[in-house]
Amino acid sequence: MEVMQEILQGTNVRQFIPGPVEEEALERILEAARLAPSAKNRQPWRFIVIKKESLRERLQEYCYGDERITEAGEVVVCCTTNIDYKMPNGQLSYPMDIAMAASHLMFQARHEGLGAAIMTTYLEQEIRTLLSVPYSMRVVAIVMVGKTEDEPKPYNRLDGKRIIAYNHW
Repeated sequence: MEVMQEILQGTNVRQFIPGPVEEEALERILEAARLAPSAKNRQPWRFIVIKKESLRERLQEYCYGDERITEAGEVVVCCTTNIDYKMPNGQLSYPMDIAMAASHLMFQARHEGLGAAIMTTYLEQEIRTLLSVPYSMRVVAIVMVGKTEDEPKPYNRLDGKRIIAYNHW
């Protein structure tokens, strides 16, 4: 199993070609997110797929007008159901858990030949109200998936020698 190709295509898509994602592909993409690892296997996520155009238009407003919300074939709002759980190291688990699920979702989208982009710049409270997200839960990320003409290109990353150490800092 080789995933490096999807990793190397790691660019956040800047522009989507309007049009739906095939239902079978969407199911595989959501399944990849569902299968992601999580702290203590709590699986603290809910994924809201936004299909209605009227909801997408409102969501776009709450994402500071980002046109990708209405252009993308699919928009998945990633929420957590467990905002208080701390891992034994004292850190909250949900940022890591949702990031893992969103990454799985994006890798599968790329594997399906689609573009993907993650967004964390939005008005959370307004989105929570719009989508009836319960009070005790949070909107953590929005992932857009769809057809694109953007050329995949890897992110500009630091050389491994600068960031990888063995046995000590």
